[in-house]
Amino acid sequence: MPKVALIMGSKSDWPSLKGCVDVLSRFGVETEVHVASAHRTPEKVASFADHARENGFEVIIAAAGKAAHLAGVIAGHTTLPVIGIPIKSSFMDGLDSLLSTVQMPTGIPVATVAVGGGDNAAYLAVQILSVKYPALAEALAAHRVQMAEAIEADDRQIAQEIG
Repeated sequence: MPKVALIMGSKSDWPSLKGCVDVLSRFGVETEVHVASAHRTPEKVASFADHARENGFEVIIAAAGKAAHLAGVIAGHTTLPVIGIPIKSSFMDGLDSLLSTVQMPTGIPVATVAVGGGDNAAYLAVQILSVKYPALAEALAAHRVQMAEAIEADDRQIAQEIG
């Protein structure tokens, strides 16, 4: 079974990340969720990332607000794919979070989604895992068909309302 870790820098990030866990669950991806801070619990973050592969994780999703840079610290400690979710903060509306997540040195990449983009982080993790797990590729394709059908239904509804 595919396995993903979701690490958030603060418990206050959880409300914006529940959708991420829901998406992963719908695709049958085992998910472990942890709170760990790159600055307040750096040893815990480093140890988790150092041992993530041997603990069965295949992708790590890291979410942090402000300029906490959790995803970058994790990426520096593992060769697993790391997806960063910048969390909207009261300062700069999350731009600081975005820049600290996306601006990585060459050779230590972090795939970064939009500010507050937890659901898309989950979809990206499923896409990465689908390289190894063909059933996930099939499920993603079916999901995209469902999304397209929903848009077509919306189009028909609007056309009927207009007359």
